[in-house]
Amino acid sequence: MSIMVLVLALSAACCLGFGFVLQQNAAQRAPLSDFLSPRLLLDLMKVPSWLGGIGLMAVGMALGAMALGEGEISLVEPLLATNLLFALALSRHRNRQPLGRQGWLGLALLAGGVAAFLMAGEPRGGNPVPDPARHWLIIGVMVGAALLLTGYARRRRRGAAPVLLAVAAGLLYGVQDALTRESGQRFEAGGLSGLLTGWQPYAVLLLGVTALVLVQSAFETGPLRRSLPALTAAQPLAGIACGVGFLGDRLHTDTAALAGQATGLAAVVGGILLLGMHPALPQGTAAAARVRALQPG
Repeated sequence: MSIMVLVLALSAACCLGFGFVLQQNAAQRAPLSDFLSPRLLLDLMKVPSWLGGIGLMAVGMALGAMALGEGEISLVEPLLATNLLFALALSRHRNRQPLGRQGWLGLALLAGGVAAFLMAGEPRGGNPVPDPARHWLIIGVMVGAALLLTGYARRRRRGAAPVLLAVAAGLLYGVQDALTRESGQRFEAGGLSGLLTGWQPYAVLLLGVTALVLVQSAFETGPLRRSLPALTAAQPLAGIACGVGFLGDRLHTDTAALAGQATGLAAVVGGILLLGMHPALPQGTAAAARVRALQPG
């Protein structure tokens, strides 16, 4: 693993984690009438803390794009999943909540799972898959699943909406990361004209804005502990699927390596869930109370 990729990816995770905490703190005070509407972003732009969170998120995405330019998406995505550690660190600092046994166990599972996956799989680059049908099939499955989850969340706003929207946003962010890597490859091959004549950069922008609305709606209607773990778990899984599916990323596929990769990913998801339930993360009681008060049934 390149030290540069490691530093860039972890720096991106730090900015993303801190940014998510600031965004959720502002979004839970937004009017529920803006749920799943672009108006939500317009209202949140008036809140300085949200703008600060978006600024950190933008820096994190830029650093993540640089990491994707230097390393395979199957390598970078598990490292970006550590953003939850940084979100927990900021929340813990703000509310003085001790880490405790649950926090240390979640940290060990997340860090150990990332290390196990990378050591077992040893992600390395390869040639992109030339078959456009496979390319569009994988993207279509990810985007289609995100649309289905969003549609169900719209009808079930009171209950599972934050989790469903966070998973949908994570799927879109995973595809966005894959297309960001493709955009970088087009830029390297053909310069600015080569980049702008492709559809990938425009899809990156559209996916980013759509996922942002989904994330803020998830933050608006539920506590951070419900939305951020789902987002953090879905994004690397979608990104790895795109990397192996059509970007040409290669992983070891012998029985022992596959077992190690599966174990590592399971540990990552388990660690994310444990950290997501940690008392240090904001519970968002104000938002939850508003949902209970305003939604029938």
